[in-house]
Amino acid sequence: MVNEPIGFGSAHPRVAVYVEKRPPMPEYACLEGIQALQPGDIEQINRQCGNGWRKLFNVYAKLLYALNPVKFAFSLQAPDWQHYRDAHLLQGLDETALLFSPPRLIAGEDTIHLVAGRTWARRCLAEGLACQLHWLDEAFAIAPDARVLVSPYFDYRQLNNEKIVRLAALMSELPDAPGV
Repeated sequence: MVNEPIGFGSAHPRVAVYVEKRPPMPEYACLEGIQALQPGDIEQINRQCGNGWRKLFNVYAKLLYALNPVKFAFSLQAPDWQHYRDAHLLQGLDETALLFSPPRLIAGEDTIHLVAGRTWARRCLAEGLACQLHWLDEAFAIAPDARVLVSPYFDYRQLNNEKIVRLAALMSELPDAPGV
């Protein structure tokens, strides 16, 4: 996969979530590369694009907030996940990204790649995602050496609080990237 990543957040994320579709808004229709969101952008996307996007951003913030703060400092940046979402999520400096392109795996990088949804994961593999996924169950798959996880889509019904805790534990158990 040689294409540059497309999405929101940091160009060098520690946690990158991959979804198939971008918000259906004119300002993002021709998005190229990675764009840091500005304060208020998430709320505007939620208003214009509906409940599905609100759920996605909320689940993403809840997941980051559930991570072990010894290994991941996201929960130390705000008093709760809602404040983290509004003040930090995908704003470029928080080491997170929401990408609308398949994962690009780079040797030695410390990014954790979270592919949201089995269907999107299968498509990414068909398009050349170079890793060997091991399915843990119907909800989760992992390629530890590539630092890739497949989870349910970021929606409350699919990735509920119990599964968020499990995903956070799986992320914490990933080996450090070589040379990091």
